[in-house]
Amino acid sequence: MPSFLEKFFPDVYRKEELGIGTNQYCKFNSQMLRMFTSSLYLAALVSSIVASTVTQKLGRRLSMLLGGGMFLVGAIVNGFAYNVAMLI
Repeated sequence: MPSFLEKFFPDVYRKEELGIGTNQYCKFNSQMLRMFTSSLYLAALVSSIVASTVTQKLGRRLSMLLGGGMFLVGAIVNGFAYNVAMLI
C-alpha cells in the first residue's frame, strides 16, 4: 500500500509518513483521493442501473460473463496504470 500511495497520491503518502492532518472523520484531505473514491461509487451506480436491462435482454448467464469480462479488462487497465487519470 505505501508504494501505491507514493506513486499515485504522493501528498497523502507524505502526510501519512509525517503523521500530520489525521483525524477520524477525514484522515487525508486530498481532492485527488476523493475523486478516485467517488469514481468507484459512480461506476457502481451506473452499472446497477444498466444491469437490470442487460440481464432482461441477454439473460443472467451472458450478463454475468459480460460483467466478468469487463471487470477483467478494467483490472488489467488499472494494473498498468501510470497516473491517477488512468485509475479514474
